[in-house]
Amino acid sequence: MSAHTIICRHNGTTVMKASRIEKITGLARETGIIRPRDLEEYGIPREYLRRLCDKGVLERQSRGIYTLRGAELTEHHSLVQACKRLPKGVVCLLSALRFHGLTTQSPFEIWMAIDRKARLPKVEGMPLRLVRFSGEALTEGIERHRIEGVDVSVYCPAKTVADCFKYRNKIGLDVALEALRECRRERRCTMDDLWRFAKVCRVANVMRPYLEALS
Repeated sequence: MSAHTIICRHNGTTVMKASRIEKITGLARETGIIRPRDLEEYGIPREYLRRLCDKGVLERQSRGIYTLRGAELTEHHSLVQACKRLPKGVVCLLSALRFHGLTTQSPFEIWMAIDRKARLPKVEGMPLRLVRFSGEALTEGIERHRIEGVDVSVYCPAKTVADCFKYRNKIGLDVALEALRECRRERRCTMDDLWRFAKVCRVANVMRPYLEALS
């Protein structure tokens, strides 16, 4: 077998075009993660992904998510996978706290915010915890980080703290207070930032005594 051909089915034989292989590996290098749908616009059969895994060129990270074998993965790889699956989602709450180093919590699930009106996506093989946001609570305070070739959207520290107070019944008031203390201790935001997002998230009255105690 030449260096320019490996595997695909054609009349019972297996032949894969080198140009398609190069396109797939090029996409994987450029974007870090590749999905079956990424091949559709190039007219490349999805079977190439499985066969390149068999050949040791790619690795299957989870359902529908592939990377180059031996690719360097960061500590935020699970967030990269989640954002690749849900490009309009935003990492929030416990996962955002973890990303910013503002909590001792180590959440098993990946917490992501989606639009209140968005269809609930079908995501298998990944422990996602989806929370519906709307209006400015969804769109404000988003940071975008390029990780492993993928754009990862995460709420900034001040917005995340306000979100934690808003969803304190889900994650616990103690977690929200810890996040607030760490955020101020490490000077990750200003008091003005906290007040701004407290108003955006409509928890200014809830946060007021804690913010005034820090003033």
